[in-house]
Amino acid sequence: MRKIVGLIIIIGVFSTACSEFRKAQKSADWRLKYEVALEYYNQKDYYKAVALFEEILPFVKTEKEGETVLFYYAYCYYHYKNQYLLASHYFTNFYQTYNRSELAQEAYYMAAYCLYLDAPLYNLDQSSSKEAISSMQNFLNRYPTSEYAEKATEVIDELQVKLELKAYENSKQYFKLSKFKSAVIAFQNFEKEYPDSDYIEEIRYLKIDSQFNLAKLSIYTKQKERYMGAIEFYEKFIDRYPKSQYLRDAESIFEETQSELRKLAKLEKNYSNL
Repeated sequence: MRKIVGLIIIIGVFSTACSEFRKAQKSADWRLKYEVALEYYNQKDYYKAVALFEEILPFVKTEKEGETVLFYYAYCYYHYKNQYLLASHYFTNFYQTYNRSELAQEAYYMAAYCLYLDAPLYNLDQSSSKEAISSMQNFLNRYPTSEYAEKATEVIDELQVKLELKAYENSKQYFKLSKFKSAVIAFQNFEKEYPDSDYIEEIRYLKIDSQFNLAKLSIYTKQKERYMGAIEFYEKFIDRYPKSQYLRDAESIFEETQSELRKLAKLEKNYSNL
């Protein structure tokens, strides 16, 4: 009996809530919609809140409530899972519309933060990560003393690490696929972009290996130049890492490179005597 009574009460409460929402939806009074939407927002019922906010947005643009509506509307999408791009869009819209508002700084930060939340895992395309870094850096440039500045810096650092890992994996993938010319270019680009990376020693060793294999697979007329490139990479490597864990392998490649150059020199001598 108690269970039945409890069920009746739950159904009654649910019906009342639904009727309140439907009543607000059907009302021509945007102020009623506004008040009910705020109630739902405070109750964290973002589905109903965003539905009502969306209906009154066109009517409140010139009203003082317009600022609150657009701000909460953006936050409704933020609280939805996987709706961060929409949230970022509306936070940006808020900032551009109400740039003198006390909430403008928070909206600017949240627009960038939502892009960060939407950024994928490191092994996927990182275009959105780059956009998030740019957006967050723009925020810091505009509000360097903001209460969100520390978190913004942490976000940028985290995204930079993700981009670094992506670049590292991409460059190694060329090597694994025996695309040695592309690998050398990718390793060089990695060095320029991430000179202080924890991966840099390995990258510089793999660059020697890639350059050697590129030379070995090249046509005769390009081999000497490319072998010399491998030697140049090797010499810079041992100067920088005299006790490297890759030293033995690097020396082995160097010795084989010298051997190949001697063979080429012998061939050139034979051709010149013909």
